[in-house]
Amino acid sequence: MENHTKVTEFILVGFKSHPGLQLLLSVLFSTMYIVTVVGNACMILIIRMDSKLHTPMYFFLENLSILDICYSSIITPKAALTFSLGRRIISYNGCASQMFFFSLFGTTEAFFLAVMAYDRFTAICNPLLYQIIMNKRLCVFMVMGSYLSGCINCTIQTGFTFSLSFCGPKKINHFFCDVPAVMHASCSDTLVNEIVMLAVCGSIIVGTALVVFISYGYIIITIVRMPSAESRRKAFSTCSSHMLAVSLFFGTVYFMYAQPGATSSPDKSNTISILYTTVIPMLNPFIYTLRNKEVKGSLKKQFKMKGFF
Repeated sequence: MENHTKVTEFILVGFKSHPGLQLLLSVLFSTMYIVTVVGNACMILIIRMDSKLHTPMYFFLENLSILDICYSSIITPKAALTFSLGRRIISYNGCASQMFFFSLFGTTEAFFLAVMAYDRFTAICNPLLYQIIMNKRLCVFMVMGSYLSGCINCTIQTGFTFSLSFCGPKKINHFFCDVPAVMHASCSDTLVNEIVMLAVCGSIIVGTALVVFISYGYIIITIVRMPSAESRRKAFSTCSSHMLAVSLFFGTVYFMYAQPGATSSPDKSNTISILYTTVIPMLNPFIYTLRNKEVKGSLKKQFKMKGFF
């Protein structure tokens, strides 16, 4: 077998087209990244500055915002520079590092969404025991467990992928070092790697999605059985934002990693990847803010205190 350490760098060729389009992509990615950082940073500040939001639900939401900033920072700034300067070369170690941290934050986000679904299940289906069940110790344990699960997955994915031999043209048909795209660039037989990716990523996506679906199944049953329309509306409003975020995230991730032949359509994967690398982290703070009365109320309170109106 060829020694994969012969390759010291890769060339990212995703979205390589007319220079005018490259500049447009650079501006688009830069704008989305700024909005992502500002939006999520504002969400973190709002939660930390308002004591009424110091609850398990907003503790998880604050951590999700921190995660989204990290998640987007791994990919978007590098992609924007690549489009604007045309420097598409990434070192072997840089590619491995990018894949490691991207897999870490992406996997952790899947577990975060499952944890947040369980939190909403407990709040709506067991309201009297909510404070006892969702204590601070359990919340911290869930966050740390999510990161630990992310570490395990990214170690497996990165280790297996970079054990392959890279002896070809060194071109990666993507705008970042994603697992399927890097495997596609290898000159080794990738069958075992594809099976491992399908098994590990599939089990994570199916497992976390099951927690979400089961939680919301019980939530919907509980909401339907509520006696008044007002109580049903209030209960549903606390879940609708999370349901939208879950649908966006799991829909795109399933398409990318949890189905056979995930490495066979790189061009389509490039387009889908924009959704979960840049668009979803940018949309999350708006989804949770615009559909959440407590956050909007806290935001208005902060503006009044600062004398804006």
